[in-house]
Amino acid sequence: MIPAPFSYVRADSVDHVLSLLVEHGDEAKVLAGGQSLLPILKMRLARPEVVVDISRLSELAYVRVEGDEVAIGAATRHREVVDSADLQRDVPLLPYVASLVGDRQVRHRGTFGGSLVHGDPAADLPAAVLALGATFVIQGPAGRREVPAPEFFQDYFQTAVGEDELLLEIRVPRVPGVGWAYEKFTRRANDWAIVAVAAVDNRVALANMSMTPMRAVAVEAALAGGASAAQAAQAAAEGTSPVTDMHADEEYRGHLARVLTERALVTAAGR
Repeated sequence: MIPAPFSYVRADSVDHVLSLLVEHGDEAKVLAGGQSLLPILKMRLARPEVVVDISRLSELAYVRVEGDEVAIGAATRHREVVDSADLQRDVPLLPYVASLVGDRQVRHRGTFGGSLVHGDPAADLPAAVLALGATFVIQGPAGRREVPAPEFFQDYFQTAVGEDELLLEIRVPRVPGVGWAYEKFTRRANDWAIVAVAAVDNRVALANMSMTPMRAVAVEAALAGGASAAQAAQAAAEGTSPVTDMHADEEYRGHLARVLTERALVTAAGR
């Protein structure tokens, strides 16, 4: 499969990227690792006039501790998230989940921010950042703004990043010593999740149970009311709207959500 023709520009700064996005609007696409964008281009699901390459912007690739948070640049590779000593110490859920993204090639090329901006409800990292209570830093013509994780994922493959904006970094609270877990059910190891559950200190997020990744608010309310992991997990499918496809129907996904949530809560409590 061959993409439709487009112009290619390698950006040399964030300001350069933003100027191109303002100039071309929704006719431009940002290329970082390309693990989400290139398949879309090849299938011609997107036909941008301009592709803006940010893969060499070192100013967007970093992991650093800042007070009570760890800041992760949007162009940081998955492999760098996996290998970060700061994240392994302060936010161990993220390196673990990043280690499950795709295969070794994908992790060496794909970017942390790229996966999140793509907004796939079946992806691993969106559920993790939801459970962690992350904040997204976005820049556009009007300046910088911060968006909390529950407001970032807006619809199917749609996020809060506007067509003339760029995701700069993701900030996650430091939670050393706090229990965490990630449970993922797939047909094969490298597949998207049929259902997945991230749990951090009684905060629970679900992947592939709606048009966006979502918090399992009924589970969290049950835990706050003193329910056991097994009891709270029975509420995992409440308020969800899973699709029926070739992999699973709505009923089976609801069953998986309950089973995986109980496993995640038990594992998190034991850490």
